[in-house]
Amino acid sequence: MLELAKAATFFACVLSLYWTALSAFFHPALQFHDRLTLVLAKLVLAAAVCLLSGLVFRLPVRSNPDAHLPRTSTLPMQHILLTAPILTLLFLASWYLTCGAPTLTTHYPACS
Repeated sequence: MLELAKAATFFACVLSLYWTALSAFFHPALQFHDRLTLVLAKLVLAAAVCLLSGLVFRLPVRSNPDAHLPRTSTLPMQHILLTAPILTLLFLASWYLTCGAPTLTTHYPACS
């Protein structure tokens, strides 16, 4: 039963990060400042889901071999600690290339 709970919570962790990435890059109608606020809120929610999943991975059950591991070494926490900086860098790069790059001659309407 614990293994099913681990799989379900890790799947929820992956889905929440996928949901965050989709909202970061595929909502062209939003202004960038609105998109930034939305993405940060979704990233905080995804971190909460991954933290809860990390707690499930560390449940102190006799049959759980991972109960003694630190919380940051569980798979969901490693996933969020790797994905969050990558999403942040990609979001900042897309913001710069769309709105702030000096080589672009046309002004993108979502940047204003």
